[in-house]
Amino acid sequence: MLPLSTIPPRTATAGRDVKPGAGRAGAEDADRTMTRSPLHAWTPRDFWLALAAVMLFWAAAAAVWPLAGAVVPWDSKNHFYPMLRYLGAALANGELPLWNPYHFAGHPSVADPQSLLFTPTMLFFAWLDPSPSMELFDAVVFAHLIPGAVATLLLFRRRGWHPAGAVAAAMVFVLGGSASARLQHTGMIISYGFVPLAWWLLEEALARRSYAFGLAFAVVAAVMTVGRDQVAFLCGLSLIGVAVHAVLTAPAPLAYLRARIGVLAVMGVVGGALLAVPSLLTMQFLMTSTRPSFGYGAAIMGSLPPSSFATALFADVFGSLRWTYDYWGPDWQSMDGNTWTDRAVNYLFAGTLPAVLILWHGIAGGRLAAQEIRYPVIMLGAAILYALGRYTPLFAPVFDHVPGVDLYRRPADATFVINIGLALAAGYLVHRYVMEGAPRLWSGTAGLVRGARHVLPGIILPALALAALGGILFVSYAYAAKAHHLPDALRDGLIGTAIALAAVGVILRAGPRRRALAAACLVALLGAELVWRNAGNSLNAEPAGRYAVFQRLPPEQLQGLTLLKAELDARHAKGEHPRVEILGLGGAWQNASMVLGLEDTIGYNPLRLADYERAVGPGENAADPNLRQFPGLFRGYRSRLASLLGLEYLVLDRPAERLPRHFPQLTGAKLLYGSGEMWIYRLDPAKPRAYLATRLVPVDSESVLNQDELPEFEGNETALVDQDSVPKIKGEFGLKDPAAPVTAAKGTATILAYRRNVVTVEVETDRDSVLVLHDIFYPGWQARVDGARRPILRTNLLFRGVEVPAGKHVVEFRFRPLSVDNLVAAASELLARDDDAGETAVR
Repeated sequence: MLPLSTIPPRTATAGRDVKPGAGRAGAEDADRTMTRSPLHAWTPRDFWLALAAVMLFWAAAAAVWPLAGAVVPWDSKNHFYPMLRYLGAALANGELPLWNPYHFAGHPSVADPQSLLFTPTMLFFAWLDPSPSMELFDAVVFAHLIPGAVATLLLFRRRGWHPAGAVAAAMVFVLGGSASARLQHTGMIISYGFVPLAWWLLEEALARRSYAFGLAFAVVAAVMTVGRDQVAFLCGLSLIGVAVHAVLTAPAPLAYLRARIGVLAVMGVVGGALLAVPSLLTMQFLMTSTRPSFGYGAAIMGSLPPSSFATALFADVFGSLRWTYDYWGPDWQSMDGNTWTDRAVNYLFAGTLPAVLILWHGIAGGRLAAQEIRYPVIMLGAAILYALGRYTPLFAPVFDHVPGVDLYRRPADATFVINIGLALAAGYLVHRYVMEGAPRLWSGTAGLVRGARHVLPGIILPALALAALGGILFVSYAYAAKAHHLPDALRDGLIGTAIALAAVGVILRAGPRRRALAAACLVALLGAELVWRNAGNSLNAEPAGRYAVFQRLPPEQLQGLTLLKAELDARHAKGEHPRVEILGLGGAWQNASMVLGLEDTIGYNPLRLADYERAVGPGENAADPNLRQFPGLFRGYRSRLASLLGLEYLVLDRPAERLPRHFPQLTGAKLLYGSGEMWIYRLDPAKPRAYLATRLVPVDSESVLNQDELPEFEGNETALVDQDSVPKIKGEFGLKDPAAPVTAAKGTATILAYRRNVVTVEVETDRDSVLVLHDIFYPGWQARVDGARRPILRTNLLFRGVEVPAGKHVVEFRFRPLSVDNLVAAASELLARDDDAGETAVR
């Protein structure tokens, strides 16, 4: 790629047919691979036709799911869809869902990268439609790929690359590889969708030295990165690489950089400011979560197996697309050693045409060595090396020395970047074909006659392409034979080969005057193949009925849920707030509590509070009862911690007597409803959500969690208090003399209002007391007594408390994570941890 400042937006030697054998024929054709190709001047008609083709392709792909009665499954519906519904319900109620009381007994949505709260497009969508259908949700997520597709056209136009190539690149971007196979990962798709737009804005800002484009880039890059997932991280690094490459390839790098330092500074300052708060809140969460970082051993389990590159040639060579789900390729079941990858993570198919062009025109023909495509090729190569993880010696030093890499568990997420690289490379090669025809592959003898400098393109590059093709075919069919599926793999190979031969025939038969038409036909074939293979397949679609909890429940489940909701409504009317555990009912039920308004003690989320996980043992997956753990602090549903948690209802997919053997007995539980796949039990009455304590027992919460044993404390007047909270307490409460008699308070603690971010309690007491609220303790919560700020205490191991004087008072617990106090505290703690880590590393 030439320096960005020297790339004219629309200059060209337009429409010229350059024959491969013209002039000095073979010798000059070899040199031309290393220099700039002829350009194509885009007319307004070119752009609008290309845009129409891309939008038609997008619409055809998007229509596959609703026409088949299917939706994007798994994480999309088990996690992100209920998150959006919760976001919409909160906005409709005039609130921001900073805190989520319906998830793991209380969850900081504001700090969760997957809550969609800081994603402007999804926030706006939730405001427009608080309760969208699953089909509309899928369409909106898929629409996030449109900005990237349109920006791909703009990138090709500013380089003078042919519109046919731009359309091919946009199609691969929208529906190739991970973009299709991993549609379930809504957050990653949103991040991925903005990458080409940010890239184009960055190039324009640098080329024009434009502060306006620089500001636009900062905003789009922030929207791309705010998801805080690994795709955002890796694509952010790729965009930094765009700027670095532009500087290094400029005729005068220092002068180029000096002239644009102001624009770069504006980008950095604005982008950093937009990301500062959500990033800081996420880091605050990570410091207290189950996933503060990953060790190298855990990370490399998400490496991309090299044999997965067979799917770049033949989509179904391993049975990836079979609705029978009998995949036989590399994954966690078939690989020796531990791996976390599966058939969706390992799927790379971006179309037969890109595979043919990259092997033939790109590698064998040497066209991917051209300067103008150099950075995308570098990016593609780096992404492949990163995705391979443990299969190369490079990942270990990258993991150890590149900040941020240890926050993510799966190097194979770089397949999203691989798909962007494949899209740009394939589109560029279509452009080269239209402008110059097929490359001439010289014989070894001819190469030697012309000189040593032609041996590389004449012999080595074709041999390299053949070796890559042969290696991929050998690995894929060896895997298939080992799995006793060789006929199936050969069948898919024959289909792919037939399409490839058809493409080769079109390329070879089209003369100079018909190359543009031939390219258009090939690109149309590519679009049809991508829709056929990658839209609505077994990797990204399931019948909508499998997520019936969000639309229309089966009669037996509807009856049980109606009964449970009626009982909970009656309890709420009395000021009581019991919690529910929903376990084993299937994927969609795991986070359905957010939509149904049930205060669930478990759920589905990879990010959970570490102390809660250690104490209660919910695990990240509520679909399988075998994964539910019962630590010493929570030995069963009659334990003291279960009572403090307010857990009084258990919703199961089976009767209690059929639970796994490690489950505690549900002694004394009353069956409220039981039929088919829904069984509802009422447990023993729990401790009140709010009560008054006059005796405090100091404990070291960390030691209690390590010992797995809750200290004994009797009587309704007693509460545990964390030692770090003791200095904040003014009253006696038996702290100085534990043996001194303490009289229980005569009074009440009544919850007046229970909202997402605010809990209001009316307290009436005859003596100084500590109001204990059995809601999760977390930074950012503030307490006010009659409007006056009071410190929050950590009580009963996991919960919140506040000291109140004698009399009648209104106490308000308000979640204010965006307050200056909390942000400063989060930044201070983060810096302190970094300093401690640095000192440890030095020692």
